[in-house]
Amino acid sequence: MVKIIEKTMGEILREKGWTLSIAESCTGGQICDRITNIPGSSDYFMGGMVTYSNKSKRKHLNVPKREIERFGAVSPQVAKSMAKGVQKTFGTTFGLSTTGIAGPSGGTKEKPVGLVFIGLAKGRRVTVKKLNLKGTRKVIKREATHLALRALFQFIKGEL
Repeated sequence: MVKIIEKTMGEILREKGWTLSIAESCTGGQICDRITNIPGSSDYFMGGMVTYSNKSKRKHLNVPKREIERFGAVSPQVAKSMAKGVQKTFGTTFGLSTTGIAGPSGGTKEKPVGLVFIGLAKGRRVTVKKLNLKGTRKVIKREATHLALRALFQFIKGEL
């Protein structure tokens, strides 16, 4: 039987006494849903929020207004700030964030539909992964969710 990534990741987090929080924008809560589908996930998953608007990113995650204005909500800078912000808000070992353009509108030449940034934070270490996804809004959200979980799993494994 193949273990799903959320279950394996949860076992590692529980064993190490590590905790997780998540800030989602373009994925709309799908990552939190997958994490909480695992029985006992409350042992390590402290909470998450969907900070869809720029106002909510600023208010709940302390993303600087000037950062959003300068780089845009869909940027590596904002993904980093979101990951650090959710980690601080919930007081967790790890923070994960997603921000992107799921479409079908909202894309530009510089930032096309399917552009997604995943932020990962642990302590002072913060990294961002960039994705360029294709498909419908539903497909982009599903793929971004899956790839964010994979990136988080790799990030956690790198701390072992």
